[in-house]
Amino acid sequence: MSDNFAVAATPQAHDADVEFFVRRGMTKGYQLLSLLTPPVYAVFAASRYGRSHLSVNRILRATWMGGSVGAFVDMLCSIVGGGAFEYARSAYSNPEKVRIRRFKAAYDTSSIRADDHSTIGGILFAVLTPALFWKRASSINLILGGAGIGSAVGLIAHHARTITGDPAPRIQVPEVPPVAPH
Repeated sequence: MSDNFAVAATPQAHDADVEFFVRRGMTKGYQLLSLLTPPVYAVFAASRYGRSHLSVNRILRATWMGGSVGAFVDMLCSIVGGGAFEYARSAYSNPEKVRIRRFKAAYDTSSIRADDHSTIGGILFAVLTPALFWKRASSINLILGGAGIGSAVGLIAHHARTITGDPAPRIQVPEVPPVAPH
């Protein structure tokens, strides 16, 4: 067991922790902007161009484009922004603090459940959206936009379960032993 603690102090372990947080930041950014983009785009397009400019194809395209390559929105960011923010935050932080953050994130059942619901929703809607709107949009927008909307629906389902009295179970985070420097 002491070998694991010695390995945890290596630069490779810190790099693995940084990689974990970059992936997590990208996932959270995609989930959040997949939730925000459709209503924001609909309001923007309707107010700027009128209702005739709104279409299923455009909303689906805005959903997956906003979720994957959107720019910073107040401190909430997309895949690119989320990954860049987490890289800058984690790569230049104290490796011990990053390790402790990773332990806490690994045992955060609410976040894990949100990711699971979002993934399930994304897969489900990536299949259902083309079945429902086949003639109304291009196939790439149907699949990717459906996945984005499904990701948002999964995130809403997670929060609805939490609000209605079915929160994710809490797990005691084990004590993280200090790592001796080299």
